[in-house]
Amino acid sequence: MHLRQARGRGAISNRVGRFESLAVEAVDDGWGVLDEPLPPLETTVLAEPAQSVITRNNSPDLPFDQSINPYRGCEHGCVYCYARPSHAYVNLSAGLDFETKLFFKKDAALRLRQELNRRGYRCSPINLGASTDPYQPLERRLGITRSLLEVLAECHHPVTITTKSALVARDLDLLQVLSAERLLRVIVSVTTLDDELKRRMEPRAASPAARLATVRRLADAGVPTGVMFAPVIPAINDHELEGIVEAAAAAGAGRAGYLLLRLPGEVRDLFYEWLETYYPERAARVRNRIRELRGGRDYDPRFGIRMRGQGPWADLLRRRFDQACRRHGLEHGRGKPLETGLFRPPSRAPGQMDLW
Repeated sequence: MHLRQARGRGAISNRVGRFESLAVEAVDDGWGVLDEPLPPLETTVLAEPAQSVITRNNSPDLPFDQSINPYRGCEHGCVYCYARPSHAYVNLSAGLDFETKLFFKKDAALRLRQELNRRGYRCSPINLGASTDPYQPLERRLGITRSLLEVLAECHHPVTITTKSALVARDLDLLQVLSAERLLRVIVSVTTLDDELKRRMEPRAASPAARLATVRRLADAGVPTGVMFAPVIPAINDHELEGIVEAAAAAGAGRAGYLLLRLPGEVRDLFYEWLETYYPERAARVRNRIRELRGGRDYDPRFGIRMRGQGPWADLLRRRFDQACRRHGLEHGRGKPLETGLFRPPSRAPGQMDLW
């Protein structure tokens, strides 16, 4: 059966969430309806009340133990996104629902103020963008991420940002304030330099040229900026590794990193469906390489392995990356820790002065 893709969307289908008891499936009845283009899908946005906004983790794979995700779901539509399964917790699909039914953290900045004022709070860098992109298109009109940065800048709190959006440069005024006190690191995700692959894989994300231009703009403004080549997908974009590292260095990035494709939960079927639609001649090769990297499985969640894989191909990828970084003078690894000693709890409400 020929599968259709909704215009401007990454997932091919809207597979039922893992907690649903009923499923609806389109079936070809012989009238050719499934070959007709799908109508454009509208994006709906809902407020999500939040009792707290800081999420904590103890993963040795991550360079931070605190993160904030201003949004649930992401309109960028990256087909490989490991955050897609989170939509199942609100009874929605990890497929098209993840890209079209979006939620924002209501009163996120106020909740952050409250949490940073709690007795016993221990300051450590907060990451924005651990799951969904904090600068996805919705941020342009809602400004949730900017409101969080305003709080963090006010109280001199360290923060790292991960994004594939050129919109991050909108907040250059705040980024420069944070950078001046060694409180900030920005990582721009560059998955490919191929515009056609980008359109298929990340339909509503910024173009490769726009991302590199953003790296240049941030670096020229004195903002510590790096590039993340993620995810690396065997036989799809792995051949671009050296080119992306070179382009990152030319744009002014100071460091680079890479992460291997991860296929947790519903992401596996969504990604393989996309793969069969766009690259059927490579599908078997890609699947076999993924399983080789994951000890015979589609995904291995173990710490220390899930981000890098294992085996000869993983070792080769690591050596290629190390050599490319040395060749172009880029740092890699976690780098120097951000400043934490300047932190002071923020005022309890915007514009409110503390009594003592």
